[in-house]
Amino acid sequence: MKFLGIDLGWKSGASGLCCLSWENRQLQLLDLNRQQEIDDILAWIGGWVSSSEPALIAVDAPTLIPNTTGMRLPDRLTHKYFGRYQAGCYPANLERPFAQRTVAFGLSLEKKGFAHAPEITSQQLGQYQIEVFPHPAMVHLFGLERTLKYKKGRLAQRKAELSKLRQYILDVLPTLEPRLNTELIPHSSFTIHPLKGTALKAIEDQLDSLICAYVGAYWWYWGRQRNWVLGDANTGYIVVPAPSYLVP
Repeated sequence: MKFLGIDLGWKSGASGLCCLSWENRQLQLLDLNRQQEIDDILAWIGGWVSSSEPALIAVDAPTLIPNTTGMRLPDRLTHKYFGRYQAGCYPANLERPFAQRTVAFGLSLEKKGFAHAPEITSQQLGQYQIEVFPHPAMVHLFGLERTLKYKKGRLAQRKAELSKLRQYILDVLPTLEPRLNTELIPHSSFTIHPLKGTALKAIEDQLDSLICAYVGAYWWYWGRQRNWVLGDANTGYIVVPAPSYLVP
């Protein structure tokens, strides 16, 4: 089973891409990548997952948008449960300039056989897609009191916060179930401090995509037992790992 994380560029920006594989009872990192065009993203997916191969694609973007205006139910729920962590998501509706691109991407995945999975039987092989949101996922997986501020602000602050994310990935994800094997990850993949501008943004996108892929694996492995689903297939939905203190 493979888990692909897509930190999708909502308008025209590049997208971070990650591929994890479930092998020998642990997750192995196969690729961290970045692509600009939707066709190139779909080609990357096809390069890692054959038409009959089981995989789950976790996308950080609103791929189901039923509402013409206003805010989707899952968007409202992120503000309800994660507002105090500064992790409420950006509202999506069909009048937003990104809507056509993000919805079309979800439809492209459906045409490839990846059905939306707001409900899942844990550890059942298949081809699935889900919507995820890295910030609330990190709040619960890493026990954060607020989101990591690597998106905006001064360069030094962004680097420091991105370095924290890198360290959480290396320190925490190998301790969880399913376990991420970080032993073979080249640390050059996570080099942060010498970077700036587009090079720093590339690392940010790739680390976000790794979180997306891990959340996809966590959903497949545990299902509802250790995950929240904000919304449903009719309203749009976001899958978020449950907080550690609620894990049985």
